[in-house]
Amino acid sequence: MNNDSLEELNQNQESESAQEQTKDESEWRKELNPEQYHVLREKGTERAFTGRYWDLKDAGTYRCAACGEPLFTSETKYDSGSGWPSFYQPADASSVKELADHSHGMIRTEVTCAKCDSHLGHVFPDGPPETGLRYCVNSASLDFEKQEEGDAE
Repeated sequence: MNNDSLEELNQNQESESAQEQTKDESEWRKELNPEQYHVLREKGTERAFTGRYWDLKDAGTYRCAACGEPLFTSETKYDSGSGWPSFYQPADASSVKELADHSHGMIRTEVTCAKCDSHLGHVFPDGPPETGLRYCVNSASLDFEKQEEGDAE
């Protein structure tokens, strides 16, 4: 995706999500623990290999820690060696937004929850053959719902 179409996509997504987001930052601060608030609302990053899900192998669904929206499944999770949970695609194309990120002197693509605009991590074009993408996500931005024995995802 070129920069012009990414910028246009960002503008469309920002106007849609402004309608969906109803909490102010003081409410988020009350609901989230300090690490979650830093990552989800202040676009922070946890240190590699420290998050609770970077090496989790259980079957289930990864949800947004802020709003509970299903974001990723264990079926698309893989070991990227990065130290963060990595997925090659979201649970649904509409569950995450991709935004141009020019912070820290880099050009990257930020990934946010489409429902509540919370920061999840970044997506990179160095993923496995299935999509070529690596959604590199902070554990602090996720809650995990373990799949019950016998349930299909």
